[in-house]
Amino acid sequence: MAKNSNKIKLSKGDRTFTIINYTILTVAMLIVLYPMIFVVSASFSNAVAVKANKVWLWPVGFNLEGYKAALKHPLLFKSFWNSVKVTVIGTLTNMVLTFLVAYPLSIRGLWGKTVLTWLWTFTMLFSGGMIPLYLVVQRLGLLDTFTALFLPGAVSVYNMIIARTNIQSIPYDMYESAQLDGCTDFRYFLQFVLPLSKSILAVLTLYYAVGHWNGYFAAMMYLTSKEKFTFQLILREIIINNTVDPTQMLSADVLLRKQGLKDLLKYSTVVVATVPMMIVYPFVQKHFVKGVMIGSIKG
Repeated sequence: MAKNSNKIKLSKGDRTFTIINYTILTVAMLIVLYPMIFVVSASFSNAVAVKANKVWLWPVGFNLEGYKAALKHPLLFKSFWNSVKVTVIGTLTNMVLTFLVAYPLSIRGLWGKTVLTWLWTFTMLFSGGMIPLYLVVQRLGLLDTFTALFLPGAVSVYNMIIARTNIQSIPYDMYESAQLDGCTDFRYFLQFVLPLSKSILAVLTLYYAVGHWNGYFAAMMYLTSKEKFTFQLILREIIINNTVDPTQMLSADVLLRKQGLKDLLKYSTVVVATVPMMIVYPFVQKHFVKGVMIGSIKG
């Protein structure tokens, strides 16, 4: 007796489409992946090999000169810790405020809900601009403070709409039953909404955290004390400005004589800046697709 086959036979057109689709995806993956591989390989290569463009895929003349030079920068650890603080505090602030806005706008029968939603959406289309924003931060006395890096943009309207859509997907009967049992909105939000929104919580946390970690423009605008510089500002000085002050490096007179040290320093610092987000991403990956699809299915 022949066994039943569960395989779906694809037509010639479907097979052709699948081959083309996978080919395009593979090429796109290689285009994105190769620069990352090159940076990592170059950071572990010999300075002379990097300078001579001999590094393509694997490290050439394995050494840690670039990382040793980067770790001797006096502001590296300080700026790294500053970025960690801004990322953690900023992300927590963003998430709290985003859900405090999203939850009321998801409730049926909220007075003025349409007007409030329109006002929030309006801010996605127009803004006061960079100079008015700077003046507001200045008048509030937030210049040269970490608060200026996350408070002006504390709520992303796009992320708020995704969170609101997720909350609206929760059966409304649950809300009505909780109300009949005497459950307050605050208790319902903590005990029902948040536990049922783990996926979207993980996704939005990742969005906000990556934004804070990679952000440098706000820090460049509002921070003046070098002790408060974030990691991305130090990275920008090394990569874009290509300024490595010999007085800021221990044994810099020896290190800077080595050919290609500045290039090694750039690559090594980029790797150090990338590692934290690469470590965090696997923990939220399983929630990522589900959370993103929530916002795309129901608007």
